[in-house]
Amino acid sequence: MTVPIFPGRDSVALNSAVPVFEVRDVTYRYHEVTALDGLNLTIMPGERIALLGANGSGKSTLLNILDGLYFPQKGDVAFCGQPLTEDRLQTQEIEFAFRRRVALVFQNPDVQLFNPTVFDEVAFGPLQMRWPRAQILDRVSEILEQMEITHLKDRSPHHLSMGEKKRVALASVLILDPEVLLLDEPTAALDPKSESQMIDFLVSCIVAAGTPAEIVNDHALLLSTNLIHAHRHAHASGELHSHPHRHGHGHRH
Repeated sequence: MTVPIFPGRDSVALNSAVPVFEVRDVTYRYHEVTALDGLNLTIMPGERIALLGANGSGKSTLLNILDGLYFPQKGDVAFCGQPLTEDRLQTQEIEFAFRRRVALVFQNPDVQLFNPTVFDEVAFGPLQMRWPRAQILDRVSEILEQMEITHLKDRSPHHLSMGEKKRVALASVLILDPEVLLLDEPTAALDPKSESQMIDFLVSCIVAAGTPAEIVNDHALLLSTNLIHAHRHAHASGELHSHPHRHGHGHRH
């Protein structure tokens, strides 16, 4: 079970010398059950972290703390050098700035989805941020296409498959282009095809940024990420020749 944490494509906005998150001696309990006990963790800009552990080992609790949804009963958490506390997040300006920069995708997408249509779900964040209407329409269209869910835009999120729900939940936070993305078991409960698609998408997010056409036509990038391979063959003269060969990126299970 993995919980990847990594900066998004605007990570250049983060100060490379200051930790994105600094967790010091954090303890969190649910009544008599201790989920985190004296945890220390430092995450620097550009890092991707995977947390491994059994159910109930505190992974989701930590993500909720990093997202400012839970607050430790003991210890301190800082985001980009500033205390991440309940009191500070009660200031609307500070909360908006934090929510714009840090996004969490829950393990169960049904917890996260509450709008009547997929379009409304993806547009909700920009509406709360008071983006101009034209910008919202353009960005929603772009992210729906990127996540390959444009055909679902008028559907109710709650009537979708688990894989589709997870894509909608991810789209609803990616639209704000966060600098830090927290994912709670993004491939849990997915069928093999949906799992492969989700992994491929997440890997592509940290490889490059650009329009689909730019990415597809960047042969050097596609070769380096094994999305295509160089096919070599010999001519009658004995000369070796190679050219890119595209192939599907599916996985067999």
